[in-house]
Amino acid sequence: MTPVVVAAAVAGGGGARLISSTLSHTTTHSPLTLSSQTPLSPPQPQLLRRNAVVSISLLSLFPFLSQPSPASAFSIGISGPKDWLREQKKKASRFLLAPIDASRDYLQTAYLILKESDSNDSNKDLDEVQRLMRSAARDCIIEDRNSVVSFQAKTGVEVCTFRLIVNNAASLLDNKDPVKLEAEAMLADLVRSFTMLGGVTNEADLQLASSRQKVSDALMDTIFSLEKFEQGIKDCLEV
Repeated sequence: MTPVVVAAAVAGGGGARLISSTLSHTTTHSPLTLSSQTPLSPPQPQLLRRNAVVSISLLSLFPFLSQPSPASAFSIGISGPKDWLREQKKKASRFLLAPIDASRDYLQTAYLILKESDSNDSNKDLDEVQRLMRSAARDCIIEDRNSVVSFQAKTGVEVCTFRLIVNNAASLLDNKDPVKLEAEAMLADLVRSFTMLGGVTNEADLQLASSRQKVSDALMDTIFSLEKFEQGIKDCLEV
């Protein structure tokens, strides 16, 4: 309750008199209670989603203003996705090198067969050596491909396992990178070695010691080329 003073001038014989009167003015305030208010409704899901979309849209502008695109990161060598992919390749290197290890095992097994070959079983040994040689070549020798692999190659599918290994290991390198060029040169040398080995094996007569020695030499040359190729792949992977 707030008192209000009202003053009025009353004319009289003795002059004006000031009469004051106090009026009671009552102001009523209604207390706010939770029970008397309308409860606040939670934000609608549609509004939340709309606000989130707007916020994400605004935030997505900042990387384009402050950072290069992923493509430029690959092209100009900025650390980021390219470094991450390189590390992943290093971690998976043993899987990428596994076919090379298996091919080396095939060639070494063929070499041991020749060294232990008995003239009585020369034809059987020769068949086994040729089988191991074809397995070790990994469909990289055109003449040794079966009909299915040859058809795939004609359709543009890369069937040479060693070529696929180079493409994978050197995928982060520039086309003119010396390491990549060296790996491709080693691949060409490896294919030539397998081709020569196939020719020598097809003409071999294992009943003759000189023929067995010729095949053995070709096998050792191919193993040597394979090991050089393996090192070239490791250089691409930096392992």
